[in-house]
Amino acid sequence: MPELTSALKLHPSDNVAIARVAITADTVLDAHGLKALQDIPAAHKVALTAIALDEAVYRYGQIIGFATKPISAGEHVHVHNLAIGSFSKDYAFGEDVVTSDVATATRTFMGIKRPDGRVATRNYIAVISTVNCSASVTKKVAQYFNVSEDLHSHPNVDGIVPLTHSFGCCIDHNGEGLLQLRRTIAGYMSHANFAGVVLIGLGCEANQLKPLFDSQDAEPNARLVPLVMQELGGTQKTIDAAIEAVKKMLPEANAIKREPFPISHLTVALQCGGSDGYSGITANPALGVAVDLLVAHGGTAILSETPEIYGAEHLLTRRATSREVGEKILERIHWWESYAERERGSIDNNPTPGNKAGGLTTILEKSLGAVAKSGSTPLMGVYRYAEPVNEKGVVFMDAPGYDPMGATGQIASGANLVAFTTGRGSCFGAKPAPSIKIATNSPMFERMKDDMDIDCGQIMTGQATVEEKGREIFEAFISIASGEQSKSEALGIGDEEFVPWMIGAQM
Repeated sequence: MPELTSALKLHPSDNVAIARVAITADTVLDAHGLKALQDIPAAHKVALTAIALDEAVYRYGQIIGFATKPISAGEHVHVHNLAIGSFSKDYAFGEDVVTSDVATATRTFMGIKRPDGRVATRNYIAVISTVNCSASVTKKVAQYFNVSEDLHSHPNVDGIVPLTHSFGCCIDHNGEGLLQLRRTIAGYMSHANFAGVVLIGLGCEANQLKPLFDSQDAEPNARLVPLVMQELGGTQKTIDAAIEAVKKMLPEANAIKREPFPISHLTVALQCGGSDGYSGITANPALGVAVDLLVAHGGTAILSETPEIYGAEHLLTRRATSREVGEKILERIHWWESYAERERGSIDNNPTPGNKAGGLTTILEKSLGAVAKSGSTPLMGVYRYAEPVNEKGVVFMDAPGYDPMGATGQIASGANLVAFTTGRGSCFGAKPAPSIKIATNSPMFERMKDDMDIDCGQIMTGQATVEEKGREIFEAFISIASGEQSKSEALGIGDEEFVPWMIGAQM
């Protein structure tokens, strides 16, 4: 078929195309006179041929679902005539792995070296609650520094970050839920972007401070201070003790300087939220180009959100460096299938209403676009939620599709940057890791310029290529890792986005 003008065919075998702009009924779509039978919203799908009942619908050359009724050429294809279905996939473990030499690229960024040799992109102090019962105290400590003059006299400290959550008690003391929460908090407690950490517990909760410290082989010191409200005498005395502990940390935290370090010290969390029909055409493939460049420099990228690779997992197993790595992906997929069945839910409840309004119909379609964020290099490993990542290159971390929850796990795993693509306009930040917001379409970018860092909508208009935007994103990795503020940082977003994934029964 000739190249379409108002609609884009992404692969020769596709039987749908994507509306570049809103298409009105009777618009001629190609040189053969194919017309739109009805209005097609921007980023939505239009049938290129007649599609029979139960026939597979293809986008990206991959199945995104099956017709629930006969579809005519030129008809709008969406939730009213397309649904998910089951079909076999060729996992072809490792078939698409392209081996390369050890990274030799030499670009650097301006980072902050910690005493243990790790390199930070930001310089915060954290106040972390072990349980919801200490959340208010934690927030009040940070509020004190928001109005005091202490930070003004320590300009190299980026701020005091309160990390609170709604869990920590009335759960199995030895269960998977508590272990995962403890692992998540431990990842933040030891994160390179924190120069110091104060942890606040109530005292009687399930998530006790001692096993948390033991899990890290950590001992209390001037930069890692545990406080227990019931031992200190209650709310105000704990607030006072935490404020004093932070004040003592400030001089040492302030005594840093940025120096050039290899990009191999960067670990980027890959996120997409508020996705639309353009996500898999513009921002996600461009981020994939940036990830390939990152990996070429020895860096690490963490793909996540298992329900949002569902239906595209075969693309990852083909890139797995071993069958064992590929099987770990499938094990997680099967866990989520069982979990959804047990909870009487459906994995296809994702996409969200906003995703569907933006042109995405099934989770298969959303996942195929989401995987593009990870580029083309080998998949080096698969991790459970918030497990420390110790491999370079592209890895996968299990997490739900809820963006703050996924990003929380990725940061706990060691991510010191977040790259977040969005089509509908997600407003997101994630302290202590700066978040780079990448728009899939130009109208949203223009409407939400205060939140968006990069406009990938220029790919759809022909003003830029995927490769050009990928290099722009990669340059943003370097500049923002070096201290330049992202849009979400300038807005002060990130204190409320600490959302651990809590599993297991609350008793």
